[in-house]
Amino acid sequence: MSDMVAAFRQAEQLVAMRRPLDALAALAPVLEAEADKPSVQLLAGRAYLGSAQLRRAEEAFRKVIDLDPNDHYARFALGRALQRQSRYTEARRQLRLATAMHPVPEYQEALSEVNARIALNEDVD
Repeated sequence: MSDMVAAFRQAEQLVAMRRPLDALAALAPVLEAEADKPSVQLLAGRAYLGSAQLRRAEEAFRKVIDLDPNDHYARFALGRALQRQSRYTEARRQLRLATAMHPVPEYQEALSEVNARIALNEDVD
């Protein structure tokens, strides 16, 4: 197994173990060498999201979508990153697309949360 594959696999394991900063350190050489691969950007985005680096997560997920517009998980994760930044209208757009592409309960629940937050904010105005 190549060093890049080993580093990627290690970063995957670290994200799964909820050690996002360690995952980013392990992923650094892969990100540098293969930044144009959706899987690398997706993993980086997950690690950024897990470490509350929300703008960086957003950038990584947007790169995935630029490379593969049909990646429903990247749209879901981007929606979550936007939601955590209180950018609910933008989040809703991504979550709607993710849910339309792949209607699973996790996506539907996230969309419902954002819709409720938007409705609540409209009531306050």
